[in-house]
Amino acid sequence: MSGHEVAVAAEAELGEGPTWDPAIGRLLWVDVLGGRVHTYDPATGRRTVRAAGQHVGAAKPRAGGGLVLNLRDGVALLDPDGTFRWLHRDPVPGRRANDAAVAPDGSLWAGTMRYDEAPGGGTLTRLTGDGTATPVLTDVTVSNGIGWSPDGTLMYYVDSPTRRVDVFDHDSTGVRNRRTLAVVEDGAGYPDGLTVDAAGCVWVALWDGGAVRRYTPSGALDREIRLPVPRTTACAFGGPGLRDLYVTTARVGLTAPPPLSGSVLVVPDAGEGLPQPPFAG
Repeated sequence: MSGHEVAVAAEAELGEGPTWDPAIGRLLWVDVLGGRVHTYDPATGRRTVRAAGQHVGAAKPRAGGGLVLNLRDGVALLDPDGTFRWLHRDPVPGRRANDAAVAPDGSLWAGTMRYDEAPGGGTLTRLTGDGTATPVLTDVTVSNGIGWSPDGTLMYYVDSPTRRVDVFDHDSTGVRNRRTLAVVEDGAGYPDGLTVDAAGCVWVALWDGGAVRRYTPSGALDREIRLPVPRTTACAFGGPGLRDLYVTTARVGLTAPPPLSGSVLVVPDAGEGLPQPPFAG
């Protein structure tokens, strides 16, 4: 038993990137291939949807309101009044945005991948509020989950085809000393989006694994939540006290998607999340 509920019944092609926005008490999430940014208010059930204009890998809150968007052609800012402007435009034919995360210092770490998933065709880039873009990783295939330990000294990262959750040492100068935290065994799916909880454990959604796993800071698997969809894509804590685990899912590539594929699921009282900083820009 997973104890899951349906937060948002939807048919997203590629639901991704759940993010709790504490300033407005809503969950943000995207449909990457549908090119849409969604919000959901669990207190009222109210939902909103906005067309992004192109494929959108992630949407994160900004300090002072609005959103930062990881888009096919680069990273853009959306102001509270709806004004759109590019922060860092970098279109590459055959490449799109994927997952992104905001670091403890308020910078955005934005991933990309090729549509054909060509090895080494993706990147991970750090962006600051003035538009400065610094390459972090340049030999990535499917840049996916990104997160930081509670004290900010570790960064966790997923390049999905490797089947690994990796960990780096992190400080104000960048990341170094990449090593493996955990390996998802053959037949269990591929690691996708992740989140880090208040105890420093790493929760990772398994694409084609129909589950979310929690790994301890030492890399031990200590919990698995099974869900009734094969393509779980990402997870994040939200709601009162950041105790509810929201999980996005996908329908893309499934010839007979189960009924809840593309919906946002929630596991109430699954743990205790970490407050996520807004983008400082």
